[in-house]
Amino acid sequence: MNNKLILVVEDNPDHLELTVLTLEEQGVDAEIVVARDGAQALDFLFGQGAHAGRDTQKQPSFVLLDMKLPKLSGLDVLRSVRANPLTAMVPVVMLTSSSEESDIVACYRAGANSFIRKPVDFGEFTKKLDCLQAYWLGVNEALPV
Repeated sequence: MNNKLILVVEDNPDHLELTVLTLEEQGVDAEIVVARDGAQALDFLFGQGAHAGRDTQKQPSFVLLDMKLPKLSGLDVLRSVRANPLTAMVPVVMLTSSSEESDIVACYRAGANSFIRKPVDFGEFTKKLDCLQAYWLGVNEALPV
């Protein structure tokens, strides 16, 4: 049974569809869970709200986290993830359209494992997602559960 999980946190429906479809078309060997805002992401990770009762011992292999989200920004989500012992070691990849140096610095200071700009070109976006999932699901040694 596959125990890998990717949490995709994205509010833009077009970016979300493109991300999920690209991962699925690449045959990603993981369950993909979607959160459309920062609050939903934390509810899933911490097993609260709509996800009350979820086994929180099963955390994502990595989180793809957009920076600009409704309710709670990606940076605030990242800080909450790092502050909680349950999720502190979960890899978080910031996937954003921002190219502001201050955003990059803020994300790494808050504990991001990676910062990736969303390319405008579909082919480039697909290549980046392929590399991303290949690394985090295939190359990287995850913490034992």
